[in-house]
Amino acid sequence: MTVRVMLADDHPVVRAGIRAMLEADDALEVVAEAGTADEAVRLAASGVDLVLMDLQFPGELQGAEATRRIRALPEAPRVLVLTNYDTDADILGAIEAGASGYLLKDAPPDELLAAVHLAAAGESALAPAVSSRLAAANASAERLTAREAEVLALVAEGRSNREIGRVLFLSEATVKSHLVHIFTKLGVGSRTAAVARARELGAIRAG
Repeated sequence: MTVRVMLADDHPVVRAGIRAMLEADDALEVVAEAGTADEAVRLAASGVDLVLMDLQFPGELQGAEATRRIRALPEAPRVLVLTNYDTDADILGAIEAGASGYLLKDAPPDELLAAVHLAAAGESALAPAVSSRLAAANASAERLTAREAEVLALVAEGRSNREIGRVLFLSEATVKSHLVHIFTKLGVGSRTAAVARARELGAIRAG
């Protein structure tokens, strides 16, 4: 049976390269391409078995939330994340959103093709490096939840507690509570130190 694949990435050159790689496999057919996360959600409902999803897109909607919306569709396609980002926050956010797998764009072609077939069959398809990162994060007392990482990423942007609450639809009190837990886990006493420590651990993106 042919697996119908959609590519969701905002770079046409990247999509063209992935398309060529996938279509060398007779069991795979690229049936749609999306340049934005909104477009990916819209096209996912039209006869797609698997979505290869990047995490970073122009506009408000990003890959993890698009994954969540796609997985909530009736007869939802599977989602395999294919991205350049490998922080704990990115990985955990994507998995919690319902992604079947997570690969980095520099993965060898045979690893990508194997992951596509695994994900299309509903099996977990994590890159070895991602799998080890996930295991280390789960074993660490310093591991931030996906929500805590979201809060801290906004702190890193210089947002106030009120602004963070508005972006994440949380009360200021809840934001403060998250920050207390973050400071405790990371063993720090300030917002600046928390951001620095989380970047050092790879929990949030640098810069």
